[in-house]
Order: sequence, then structure tokens, then C-alpha cells
Amino acid sequence: MSFLDILRTAAFALRGNWMRSALTSLGVIIGIAAVIVMVSVGQGTQREIDKLVSGLGSQRLDISPGAGRGPGGGVRMSAGSFFTLTQGDAEAIRDEIPEVQYVAGALRGNTQVVYAENNASTSWQGVQADWFDINGWTLAEGQGFDAQAYGSAAKVVILGDTVRRTLFGEDSGIGQSIRLGRVPFTVVGTLAPKGQGGFGQDQDDVVMVPLETARRRLLGTMGLPPGAVMQIALTVADARDLGYAQTEVEALLRQRHRIRPGDEDDFNVRNISEIVATRTATTNLMSKLLGAVATICLIIGGIGIMNIMLVSVTERIREIGLRMAVGAAPSDVRRQFLAEAMLISLIGGVIGIAIGVVGALLVGRFSGLPVALNAQVVGLAAAFSIGTGLFFGYYPARKASLLDPIEALRQQ
Repeated sequence: MSFLDILRTAAFALRGNWMRSALTSLGVIIGIAAVIVMVSVGQGTQREIDKLVSGLGSQRLDISPGAGRGPGGGVRMSAGSFFTLTQGDAEAIRDEIPEVQYVAGALRGNTQVVYAENNASTSWQGVQADWFDINGWTLAEGQGFDAQAYGSAAKVVILGDTVRRTLFGEDSGIGQSIRLGRVPFTVVGTLAPKGQGGFGQDQDDVVMVPLETARRRLLGTMGLPPGAVMQIALTVADARDLGYAQTEVEALLRQRHRIRPGDEDDFNVRNISEIVATRTATTNLMSKLLGAVATICLIIGGIGIMNIMLVSVTERIREIGLRMAVGAAPSDVRRQFLAEAMLISLIGGVIGIAIGVVGALLVGRFSGLPVALNAQVVGLAAAFSIGTGLFFGYYPARKASLLDPIEALRQQ
């Protein structure tokens, strides 16, 4: 029998009991659709993690104030409730740890920014020069802060793209005077847009001012300790040096803060690469779990195909015997039943792919989960479909081919 004859015979046999064939393919449909949706969500999540890595940097350390005790050693205070880091700490890190490429201290807060009749509530950051390189900020127009601006608490500001568009529309606003709270500032530059961050925040909804300007002009009423900063960030030139640099930073800060052995640190060092690695491991675990669920669905669908094909062999014993009696070889019978199993699986696979693609698009649109749908995912689903029909259809097909035609013809 030719391939077309086998295919035509298989289609005729399935059409003769189409309801049973449709129900048999249901397990494959669900399994294939689950594979597409789960894999698409997993790949989309991984892509978001890659975006997070590129945004935060895998060669970066963030240092923030730690928990400690208030004046007099009494009540314990929460992390960040008082200032334990200074510009001097940042300078010491720069001078004493050669592996460090960039280091900068920062202050931050929220304010109302006003220009003419336009205003917006935004966040501000008071930064040192290296802050722009550490965080990957580049200028779209204008110029950055010069040494005099950093040293003299100059009232100059660089606008994020969201704030610029809110205040000035399509204009750059460079040279214009705006107010941060009640303090007038001159716009000297605008930042190139970065878009949404890895945690969903608008990275462009920010304004930058020199660190000393933030301390004197925007936080003057808080009575900060001299040189205090809320955060120190640094990067190393070689990612392989990050662990060593973290150890050196912790030892240096303990020495500068006069922390005795066994006492708790008054600072926290956060390794961005460790956070990303943890999140990646969690995502991979979830992807494997989702893949296992989809695989179980496919196995159930395959078992359904095997069961129905075994029933079909039993029902068609006389037909099989008659075919062999008129000259059909066992291989012809085997190919026919295998073709029927694969046809059920392929039909279910095509329907499952369609449902999976639509389902993945709907998940991405309505659930907020990141979805990455591509041809590889669809190809993987198609391969699963073919493999399911071939694997679970082989045993019934072999059983049919091994029947004795004389015994088969005797069956009533």
C-alpha cells in the first residue's frame, strides 16, 4: 500500500466513528495548548529577567543603611531609619579598593515639580558624578553637571523623559527655570528615555540634581549629619571580582564605622547578581513545574490514544484478518493503525496549537504576565504532537500486525 492509500484508509476509519476520535484527541489538544502557553510564559518571564539584569547590572553592589540602635543604645531602629553612610565612605571605597570602577553616593525624595501652568509629582535623586555611569543614564540633550555644580550646591537639574514631556511637551526645556517644591532650578539637560524598569516602574519619572544641592536645598530641614547619604552604589570592571569586592567593602565599612567583632553591621550590602540569580532560579523552577504539568497532560492524551486504538484493534479483528488473507503484509497493517494514531494526534495538535497561540495572547493581554510567543514554541508543540502519536500508537499497531489471519477470521 502506498502512503496515500494508508492515509486515506486511516481517515476513512476515523471518520466512521468521528465522535470517539474527537474525544480521543481532546487530551492531546489540552496538552499541546498547555505546552504553548506555559513555555511562552516561561520564556517571557526569562526575557523580563534579562531586561532586569541589563537595567540593574550584574557587576553592581548597592549599600544602604542597616538596622541599629538609637542614641544611648536603647530602642532598636529599623534599617534606613537613620543615616549611617557618608560621602567619606564612598570616597574611601574609591581610594582603597582598586577593583571598583565607579562609586557614588545618593540622596532621594519626592517633590512637586512646576513649570508655568504644568506640574507633576515626581521623585528626585541627588547624585555624584559616577551615578550616571553606574545606572546607565545617558544625556539626550544639554549637558551634565560640572565640577563646580557638584561642589557649590548649584540649583541645576537634569530631567527624566517623562517629566520633560509633562512640563514641556516636545520641547527640551533646557535653559528654562522650574520649581522643585519652592526652590527654583535651571534645566541644564535631559536624560535619554529608559522605559519601564524590571519591577514595572517608570524609570523616566525622575529628576537629577547634584548631591550637595539635594542636601542643602531639598533636605535642609531634615538636619542630616554632615556628608550623609541614603545609598552608595558601585560597579566593578570585571564581574569575577564582584564577590571579592563585596568582602572588601564590608571589611572597610566595618573598620570605618568602628564596629567590633561580633557586633551587627550598621549597613547592608546587596549584591544585584545574587538577587537576579535567585529570581532566575525561581523562574526556572516554575518553568519546569509548568512544563511538567503540560507533559502530564500530553501523557494522559497519549494514553487515551493507545486505549482507543487497542479497542479499535479488538473491534476490527475480522477486518484485519480479511486484509491479511487477501495479501496485506503485517507491515501494511502496522502502518495503517500507526497512521490512524498519528492522524488523531496531528489533528489534536493542530487544534491545540491554535488554542495555545490564542490562549498565550489572551494571557499576555489580560493577566499582565510577560509572554514570548515565537516559532520555536509552535515547532516544539508540533514535535510533541507527532511524538505522542508515534509513541503511543506503536504498541496497538504492532499488536494488530501480529494477529494470525486464520484466528482473526474465526472471530465473531
